[in-house]
Amino acid sequence: MESSTENAIFVQFLFYRLDPAWRRLAEEKRSCRTSQFAEAVESAPGITSYAYNTTGLKAQTDLLLWRHGSSLADLQASASRLQKTDLGAYLEIKYALTGLVRLSTYTKRQTTQEQAVFAQNRGTYLVVYPFTKTTDWYLLSKATRQGMMNEHIKIGHEFPNVKQVLVHSFGLDDQEFVLAYETEDPLEFQTLVMDLRSTDGRVYTLSDTPIFTCVHRPLREALELLT
Repeated sequence: MESSTENAIFVQFLFYRLDPAWRRLAEEKRSCRTSQFAEAVESAPGITSYAYNTTGLKAQTDLLLWRHGSSLADLQASASRLQKTDLGAYLEIKYALTGLVRLSTYTKRQTTQEQAVFAQNRGTYLVVYPFTKTTDWYLLSKATRQGMMNEHIKIGHEFPNVKQVLVHSFGLDDQEFVLAYETEDPLEFQTLVMDLRSTDGRVYTLSDTPIFTCVHRPLREALELLT
């Protein structure tokens, strides 16, 4: 079967660690270099980026850029250009989670809650983690897997304020999926996770860590927090 990337949307989560030497620079130098980095993010053609701060929430990370575009090569070239900026010299990519937006195998008609990647307004909190199923999951019949996923979907719909982003990574990255959830209430999201852990499908989870909790900020505000 032939395939095409003509209408593909690639999604990338880049987690950066800030070199502590950055904070020892003079304030005027940091301000100028921060603006240069922001301009490089904003001017990347065909790439949409959202910024999140992770300082104090996940060791070894300070900044997340959640990006999407139609070309994986363009995402890579843009990441390279960011590394070449003055601020980029102080930023190390600690994690890069990459994949594609695809139609769900288990949901015929996805709602904006279930695939929020293209939403215009971002939630305050974003929780991101790589996810992989066990081999046994794929050896189950399609009907059995659909039944378990129906339970999973039903619980998710009980929390309409929690938005999901599902990225398919299999064949492109170590994990099979990247799951991201947007929420205004971390307690509500944690309750959703607790409810999902008691479903029948939970036993077929091979890995779902590391988990990154991030706070959304306008790009320049997120960069300002690095200073």
